[in-house]
Amino acid sequence: MQFLMISRRRCLGAALAAVGIYRVSGDRAGAAPAELKLPADVPAERFDFETAGIDGWTIVNGQWAVEDMPDAPSGKKVLIQRATANPFNVIVAPSGPFTDIDVSMKFKPISGREDASGGIVFRFTGGKYYVVRANALEDNFRLYTFDRGRRQIATANVKPPALGRWHTVRVVAVGDQMQAWLDGTLLLDHRNAKFPSGQVGLWTKADSVTAFDDLTIRGVKAS
Repeated sequence: MQFLMISRRRCLGAALAAVGIYRVSGDRAGAAPAELKLPADVPAERFDFETAGIDGWTIVNGQWAVEDMPDAPSGKKVLIQRATANPFNVIVAPSGPFTDIDVSMKFKPISGREDASGGIVFRFTGGKYYVVRANALEDNFRLYTFDRGRRQIATANVKPPALGRWHTVRVVAVGDQMQAWLDGTLLLDHRNAKFPSGQVGLWTKADSVTAFDDLTIRGVKAS
């Protein structure tokens, strides 16, 4: 009976996809949500780690360093996190704090047996934050809050991003609404008002060794 129910759900999902109806963030089926947008005049700040490195950044946890990499998406240098014994590894960019944001980055999961992930931290204040992350060892794309512990608030099923290849994550947050993309596909659309503002950063978990490049931040400065 359980197998029958699962099969019916899969058939329904396929039928909905065929007519342009799908599920985002585990919510009920419906038309694709309208894409969140920041005002066009919000400036962009780009970090490709070629010249400035991570001067002015704050390392919360982890072993973060700029290194040469032959397949860097732009230039020759990337930011790599190599610590493998911490529960989570976080580095915070110097700009902000921001309320509404549009942030994208490229990440390459290099290795990890427990975890092989990369993520964007946003609205980081005093060690509390949101993080959206992808994991090469799991078939999900997830949004969490972190406040003395991690809590999942949205998830989507995906094909795991391949180890050793570059992938793109993007998140847009306007007020309490958040949307997140993996490799150009909108997968999460969720509302949460726990953290109203803060800085932007990058994230890995456990034994993930991960490279990052081309971090772009568009943000509305918190007053």
